[in-house]
Amino acid sequence: MAAMAERPTISGTEPYDFEELLDTLDELDVPDGYKAEIIRGNIVVSPWSRGYYTRVMRLVCQQLEPHLPEGHQIERAPNLYVFPNVERAYGPDIHAAHAKAMETADNHLDGEALSFVAELTSSSTRDDDLTDKVEVYGRAGIPVYLILDMQEEQATVLWTPSAKGYESHCTRPFGEKLPIPEPFDCLLDTTGFSAP
Repeated sequence: MAAMAERPTISGTEPYDFEELLDTLDELDVPDGYKAEIIRGNIVVSPWSRGYYTRVMRLVCQQLEPHLPEGHQIERAPNLYVFPNVERAYGPDIHAAHAKAMETADNHLDGEALSFVAELTSSSTRDDDLTDKVEVYGRAGIPVYLILDMQEEQATVLWTPSAKGYESHCTRPFGEKLPIPEPFDCLLDTTGFSAP
């Protein structure tokens, strides 16, 4: 569900600016089991993942951790990464960044500090994971974006970030090994990623 992207004014309505949306997001009382992001000028509240997604996120983190760039850490904690140039704020399912990026009292982390991001699609946010986030993560220069399409049961890795998103990608069905490019340079075994 999306929050209003415009506010009433004397002359009609005006769009909220990005900083106002961030402030609103901070003040939002999001119900347990939900997360909030800013996507295309709207605050989008969506339910947290299904139970088995936790297993999949743990498997991804365990496999990638030995291959992290020096000084980087991988997390599944709900952190909000901000991309002010394109007025987006995402809470990725899995994210890796240099540890220094998380040494802040601010709850808005720098999106450009990310070295890896993964999204596990849900029916409510799948389109954004496959379109808007591909463009934003690529334009921000994030080296690797992994999309785990839980509805189609396939994994897609995108790399070679560019102004249009990503120039390279590879897709494998769950149960196969997926090559994860530099700076990780490893194989991700997607066995065990399917629904129970």
